[in-house]
Amino acid sequence: MDAALPLDLVEQARKVRPRVAAIDPALRLAVQRTWRGRMVNEHGSAPVFEALGEQLRKAGASPERVAECARMAEEERTHGVLCGAVVEAFGGDARAEIAPPPPFPEHADVPPLEAVTRNVLSVCCLAETVAVTIISAERLEMPEGELRDLLTRILADEIGHARFGWRWLAEVAPTFDEAARARLGAYLAVAFRRLEEHELDHLPVGARFPEGAAAYGLCNGADARELFYDTVREVILPRLEEQGLPAAAAWASRAAKLT
Repeated sequence: MDAALPLDLVEQARKVRPRVAAIDPALRLAVQRTWRGRMVNEHGSAPVFEALGEQLRKAGASPERVAECARMAEEERTHGVLCGAVVEAFGGDARAEIAPPPPFPEHADVPPLEAVTRNVLSVCCLAETVAVTIISAERLEMPEGELRDLLTRILADEIGHARFGWRWLAEVAPTFDEAARARLGAYLAVAFRRLEEHELDHLPVGARFPEGAAAYGLCNGADARELFYDTVREVILPRLEEQGLPAAAAWASRAAKLT
């Protein structure tokens, strides 16, 4: 097992700490823990977008698309700092031990355009679309103030990341033949299962926060899970189907396709 790596965003985070009022110590610790987890997740997304940009370049995508991925990677690093700033604002340290990033999936078994589309689907159309929905719901529970402004900034970027994926899919989907669409459907079954496992792992149904937690961006696990499933069924599946991908069948068969 690879050794954990240190992530230290203290210096950057302290420069952008939002002004917050004092809160109950039990709630303060929950806020620190939740936002530190977000700090790690957001910062860890940057290498994913960098790798995606390189894969797009190799697949012949425009320089503008490659540059967009570089910009999104930088936005994710900024999100990590912003989440760390919340940790700092509530008395914690914007530090963590993180696992080394996993290998980026190249999907060398299919042509380059199809391979990179798999990753765009997983990263942008699936994960980022879910993130937009959940962050939007969290934001609605927060009162006006610097903390909500910080989350609004993150949300705006995440919307852009999801839109990137849906624009890409709308452009390339018409170029795929039936065999490629079938392969993408088989891949979606795997991607859906992994998405589901990731979301459920980060949204424990038994999570209980002290009263008033929603004002600080802490969501009830059961409610967030319901929102996740609604997003998949009502937003993601229909949009994928519109592009000719067998998304509904992939979602239905996801448990059997995990490898």
